[in-house]
Amino acid sequence: RGEVLGIVGRSGCGKSTMARIIARLLDTDEGEIILCGRDITKATGKALGEAYENMQMIFQVPEDSFNPRKTLGWSIGEAMRNRGYDKASIELRIDELLTVVGLNPSYKYRYPHEVSGGECQRAAISRAIALSPTLLICDEATSALDVTVQAQIAALLKQMTEELSMACLFITHDLALLQSIADRVIVMAEGRIVEENTPENLIKNPVSQYTKELIEADFFRMPRDRIV
Repeated sequence: RGEVLGIVGRSGCGKSTMARIIARLLDTDEGEIILCGRDITKATGKALGEAYENMQMIFQVPEDSFNPRKTLGWSIGEAMRNRGYDKASIELRIDELLTVVGLNPSYKYRYPHEVSGGECQRAAISRAIALSPTLLICDEATSALDVTVQAQIAALLKQMTEELSMACLFITHDLALLQSIADRVIVMAEGRIVEENTPENLIKNPVSQYTKELIEADFFRMPRDRIV
């Protein structure tokens, strides 16, 4: 908990597939998925429902993850309504969540098309942390945003991970971004982990040939190229 684990690799290397397997959106042929000390690989019914409460996903295009006919506040409060929270508690919690992610509580009355991409992603983060999950899975959660907003959202995710004592799985193709938020990084190739290290050590002393080729091909942008 409190750690951001980054996953990087070329498109098609299996990053998103692994995330969806962990989230139980895809089945796995072998192995185990341990969440909060429990194997959820074959969980069903109530056990699977409890697992879903302990993990949330944030996707690449936030607008697509919201119902366009519902306000942001309605979507943020949906999980709480499904679990029987009373209306007053939900409204207070929505205001609190929006404030935490840097949005005015009045944003709960807006629709997805009425806010910017960065604002919509902040709302998506507030929805994801509504039930205080143990694991937050971010699948290219910043790649559709401009560079400045990417850095802001990444910093917010790092802050939320530490303050709420969550674990964050951050999938990206941008190691320069991970250098500012990740505690550890794993490199994936063809569905396998080929290397694991801190972001700084990974760039300075890559071990696998695959990682070296990615760096040499300028696949990873260095921090000096990033606008913060």
